[in-house]
Amino acid sequence: MDILLFVISFLASFVLALGGIGGAIILIPLMISLGIPLNTARPVGLFYNIVGMTSATVSNIKNKRLDVRTGIPIIITSLLFAVAGAYLSKFVPEKILLLLFIAFLTFSGFMFLFHKNRNEDSYRDDIPYVSLSLIGAFAGLLSGMLGIGGGGIISPLLLMLGFNPKKIAVITAFVVPFSSLTGFITYWAMGNINWHILFIVSIAGVAGATLGTSFMHRKLDPQTVKKVLAVILLLMAGKLLFNVI
Repeated sequence: MDILLFVISFLASFVLALGGIGGAIILIPLMISLGIPLNTARPVGLFYNIVGMTSATVSNIKNKRLDVRTGIPIIITSLLFAVAGAYLSKFVPEKILLLLFIAFLTFSGFMFLFHKNRNEDSYRDDIPYVSLSLIGAFAGLLSGMLGIGGGGIISPLLLMLGFNPKKIAVITAFVVPFSSLTGFITYWAMGNINWHILFIVSIAGVAGATLGTSFMHRKLDPQTVKKVLAVILLLMAGKLLFNVI
């Protein structure tokens, strides 16, 4: 079981790091299918996002890819709303949340797939603070509720705002650990942490995310990154729908 968890965690983190998305969205359903309770899987998934995406962000900072100013408004509001989301998760039926999230992921995946391509020079480089803050609030709320991090929400919305897909992956990797941290702390306070499982998936998450983000920047162009994001989001939607039905 430990070896299987390590391999699954590494692969999920590597693949989703290509788009700057935390691997918990894949890891949590897989842990549940292995018989791990949801209340145990959620905080493990959030911590997995923290260590994996922090590792990816360190790599981005070293290689001077990160625009911190764009990520700050998202971080501030996602921190606040992730706590609220984790608390509200006790009162909102999980099936309703999952169905709404599946619908959003499906829409976002097709948007990435069919969104009109831009020239490198046409991507925006300003900082729309209000829009970014609203994205952070929405992502933080769902991150706390579902224990999955907000990467699958942040990425498509940033694309709609006109940002470069590679920049989106970097910003999302920077933001996800913060929204995941507050949710994790809230679940920790409720006493739902399995430290053995958390240690195994975290080690794998660091290795996978570091290699994934390096591969993305060295080998893929923005349009390829956008297609990778589309496939990831649609696969996530399909996996969650399979679990629901």
